[in-house]
Amino acid sequence: MEEFIMESYGKVNLALDILYKRNDGYHEIKSIMQRIDLKDRLIFKEIDKGLIIESNHPEVPKDTTNLVYRAWEKLREITGVSKGIKVIIEKNIPIAAGLAGGSTNGATTLLALNQLWDLNLTEKELIKIGKNLGADVPFCIMGGTALAEGIGDKLTKLKSLSNKHILLCNPGIKISTAYAYGKIQFSNKRIDIEGIISSIEEDNLKVLSEKMENSMETPMIGEYPIIGKIKSIMLENGALGALMSGSGSTVFGFYDDEDKMKSTQKKLLNITDKVFISKTL
Repeated sequence: MEEFIMESYGKVNLALDILYKRNDGYHEIKSIMQRIDLKDRLIFKEIDKGLIIESNHPEVPKDTTNLVYRAWEKLREITGVSKGIKVIIEKNIPIAAGLAGGSTNGATTLLALNQLWDLNLTEKELIKIGKNLGADVPFCIMGGTALAEGIGDKLTKLKSLSNKHILLCNPGIKISTAYAYGKIQFSNKRIDIEGIISSIEEDNLKVLSEKMENSMETPMIGEYPIIGKIKSIMLENGALGALMSGSGSTVFGFYDDEDKMKSTQKKLLNITDKVFISKTL
């Protein structure tokens, strides 16, 4: 078999409202997720048996903790296909950054093996499998713009918010999702998810940017003040709005002025080299 190549896209949370902790240990959430064009590249090659993971990034796990491994294992378990595969991960999405870098690699593996192994599984079936791998995997299979409920697995497709300028800045702090959830202070105050959905439907980026909110942001800024500093720099330099994505530590900002976005990028490069100009997909 020749190489089979698939792109593996990141995401940001335009809103993340954490409602409560469930009995199974997961958290019930209400979130609006958005695919972005910051992406990894996965190269698949058939081998006789087993799974080999390689990467250009030294911190990408090569063992069973990688969602690529768990996706391969789960598909073998469900379908009975026992083919081996080598996966080369060209990693561009920062690790443990709130951008679903690991989840999107797992999702891409499900999508790729579905084609390579002629499984003919539907998107709905793949999403059901993906739910067992991680909360963000179902969205990474579906993409676009979506309302995510439950643990992130109940998805409602929203009107596309594609082609918007977005600046991403990652300070290089790795925050595990479990750690961030452990710092949450639950309250009765709810995020205006419906208002954000309305602004997406009206294609009103200004209102959307003003309404963006994340339950994890305040506690994580308390732990890591650099997150708040990055957000302030964006807001002081032309961003319509800025927010920490997911469990952090990446902050993103929407811009309607490319020059201001590029100027902000230069300022942020004094703090970290992980500053990306991106677009929504």
